[in-house]
Amino acid sequence: MRPTAIRRTAVAATVMSLALLTAACGSDGDSAKDNGKAADSASAKPADKGADSTAKALTAAELEKVSLVQGDVKDHKISKGTPADAIEGDAVTVDKAACDAFADALMGAKAGKPAASTQRKVARLPKKSDDPKASEDPAKMLEAMMNVTTTLTTLAAYDGKGADEALAGLRSAATECASGFTLTAAGSKQKVTKITEVPVKGGEEAVAWTVTVEGEGEKYAMKLIQLRQGTTLASLTSLNLGAAAEGGDFELPTAVIDAQAAKLA
Repeated sequence: MRPTAIRRTAVAATVMSLALLTAACGSDGDSAKDNGKAADSASAKPADKGADSTAKALTAAELEKVSLVQGDVKDHKISKGTPADAIEGDAVTVDKAACDAFADALMGAKAGKPAASTQRKVARLPKKSDDPKASEDPAKMLEAMMNVTTTLTTLAAYDGKGADEALAGLRSAATECASGFTLTAAGSKQKVTKITEVPVKGGEEAVAWTVTVEGEGEKYAMKLIQLRQGTTLASLTSLNLGAAAEGGDFELPTAVIDAQAAKLA
């Protein structure tokens, strides 16, 4: 593997450890952010459509039932997030207040004040090589291990139109910050250079973006997907280390998206 690819992978691994391995989880309530970020920016705009303003959020137990579990996605390993993995939303800061909601979602932090939330880490298992000697080649083994997409899936349940408002705020942030911004998560600074919307289906509302990130001079792609079903919002952040190592793009984790949408339906 080329030295530049190794550096790029190291940068990507730093982000993955934040966004995909140590993001906020659990169903405890969060206090308002008081570190200069835009307060409740993800829910700043009322939604024009969606859930009834009197609709009740799913309970923590109900949310668990619609969260992914092992076996829901073929050829993937699914595990729960734990309190030890948590990175709180106020640990994510940005240089542009308008980009606050998008940065939080990209890092796996919950938008606004959900009544309950869950989190899952979903990793595509490495594909088996057709080459019988692949297991004897360290470089090929490393390539196979890296060429997998890992997705952090966060479900958040809101009362009334909370999910609608969170999604509307995120769409607005993506538009305002499409040309880029700088975020710092748990002490690691990364520069988002471009946000591009990509087609996606699922739930009552769905939107997805390819996010180009730059760190230490190397660029790579991440995916951010949002699905709303009633009063519940699913936020998925994905990264493929193999693609990151080569500075390329990768496909949306369709199997994960479809499985989560089906459980929420």
